[in-house]
Amino acid sequence: MKNTLKDKAQKAAFSKVVNVTYDKVKKDPQEGIMQVSNIIEKYIMPASSEENSAKNALDRITSEFSNPNSKWISFGEDIVDDIDENIFKRFAMTVGYNAVYKGNHLRGELQREYDCNIPWAILFDPTSACNLKCIGCWASEYGNKNNLTYDEMASIVRQGNQLGTYFYIMTGGEPLVRKDDIIRLAREFNESAFHIFTNGTLIDEKFCEDVRDVGNISFALSIEGTEESTDFRRGEGVYKKVMDAMDLMHKNKLLYGVSVCYTSQNYKQVTSDEFMGDLISRGCKLAWYFHYMPVGNDADVSLLPDADAREYVYRRVREIRSGESSHNIFTIDFQNDGEFINGCIAGGKNYFHINSNGDMEPCVFIHYSDSNIREKSILEGLQSPLFMGYHNHQPFNKNMLKPCPMLENAGYLTKIVEESNAHSTDLISPESAKHLQEKCEPYAREWNKRADELWNERH
Repeated sequence: MKNTLKDKAQKAAFSKVVNVTYDKVKKDPQEGIMQVSNIIEKYIMPASSEENSAKNALDRITSEFSNPNSKWISFGEDIVDDIDENIFKRFAMTVGYNAVYKGNHLRGELQREYDCNIPWAILFDPTSACNLKCIGCWASEYGNKNNLTYDEMASIVRQGNQLGTYFYIMTGGEPLVRKDDIIRLAREFNESAFHIFTNGTLIDEKFCEDVRDVGNISFALSIEGTEESTDFRRGEGVYKKVMDAMDLMHKNKLLYGVSVCYTSQNYKQVTSDEFMGDLISRGCKLAWYFHYMPVGNDADVSLLPDADAREYVYRRVREIRSGESSHNIFTIDFQNDGEFINGCIAGGKNYFHINSNGDMEPCVFIHYSDSNIREKSILEGLQSPLFMGYHNHQPFNKNMLKPCPMLENAGYLTKIVEESNAHSTDLISPESAKHLQEKCEPYAREWNKRADELWNERH
């Protein structure tokens, strides 16, 4: 009872601070944005921040927010002007308070108690079904046979909340094939945040109204760059449908961005000023960049960026993200931002993946499993040999520009999979970890030299 009352009091205090900050940003963007650093220091940074890099991070944030010429002042103004007030405040509570402040404390306690990874986020696939058939997408191979029931999805969130996990990411397949269940889930678990990776073609006015009402759903729309490159991979007319969806979401003041897979063919297109400007004009606030992964027996290794291409993306994404950039958008480089999150985040360290068959996978790009949610609890899966293999070896490299046990540290994944007796979860054409390793070894040899140069330059 004492802890419940304390939580209610803290939550009420946090909510009040969010309301005050929101009003301040509306009236005076710089003063309001400065208030954000106070929230971070009090509620988000760990108590031992003076002993780790978190204090340095806070100092950098405060410095950016105190600079009247920093883009983050106008970015904050854009956020409160462009995002529905209910969505803004619900996001602050579900992510800022529940996921980060309250959730991190509980996760830390449980990690010490069970000596295993406890995730900050859980990624799951409501269905393998998709209304598109994109070139190179493994999800399209599975058809519409695999689905998590509503009760299974609710159980994932319920179990996660008990572990201190309040952030849920949905992929597929196309998650919005299950849009009614998603709205129902968000409404039932309104203390959690849901982030949906979608092709965007099923978004309509009614769905936008439902999202605005529940307030705890955000989006990342998949796009390949130009209309020509998007339609080539995803089908004729898809680019226009995605742009129309963005315009509709912008009108409804939803929170959304894009998900971009960069390859040897498109890496300059998807980081160009023209591309960024178009996204921002359509209301995008976030851009996820994902390195192409050669997963699957038929994966095209020629799409792997070479060292020059990857370095280009490494520098360009950080340039766009900097306070000096004119682009009011926040960019995340899933592969190259390892230094900020201590390397690989998979295996439950920060997140893991549950596919539409219920298999628990360490990563959305690692299609091996030794646990299924229909047979084990999430906590039991996190204690399984496969997940403990991740736990015991992370980080896989002291150079955080080489975070992945598959892509840059060829051999690590094979060792973990074989020692845990994990099986391939590819239902169409199972791929051995050894075969995947052989495809990544030439890439790793080339990138490792460049990564060491960049790491030494950086540190």
